[in-house]
Amino acid sequence: MKPHHHILQRRLDTPLGPVTLARSAAGLSGLWFDGQKHHPGPLPAPVDEGRDPVLAAAAQALQAYFNGQPFTLPPLDPAGTAFQREVWQALLAITPGQPATYGALAQRLGRATAARALGAAVGRNPISVLVPCHRVVGAGGALTGYAGGLHRKQALLALEGGAA
Repeated sequence: MKPHHHILQRRLDTPLGPVTLARSAAGLSGLWFDGQKHHPGPLPAPVDEGRDPVLAAAAQALQAYFNGQPFTLPPLDPAGTAFQREVWQALLAITPGQPATYGALAQRLGRATAARALGAAVGRNPISVLVPCHRVVGAGGALTGYAGGLHRKQALLALEGGAA
């Protein structure tokens, strides 16, 4: 990730713990739970005073999500390889309450042999919750690793009405 990709940040409390939101010049570039695997650590970006429209939209989307209400995603700009960005885009198509397996996601992308690489890309998703990497499960619905912690993955899937 480019070191200066994030230009602004905001902290937010959620029912599953505090998160850091970050934005780039083009859109939401990060949403991490405290202590999450692959968290970038302290960001050099200034803290938003509540006026930034992208971070405000992300905060509203998160609040609506946790209240079980429909929401509109802000513009997204996760930094990653072309393959990672393709995988993260595919995550947006997974229906809430209907988790997909890594194998099914790989087939959907026409990369049936790339389930491991796909799994690594899912694990590196920098925009938790709103880009729903928690909706990808192992074969047979097994709750495999989640960078934010399996307890959060379980809670998110339960909130969406999926098996948890």
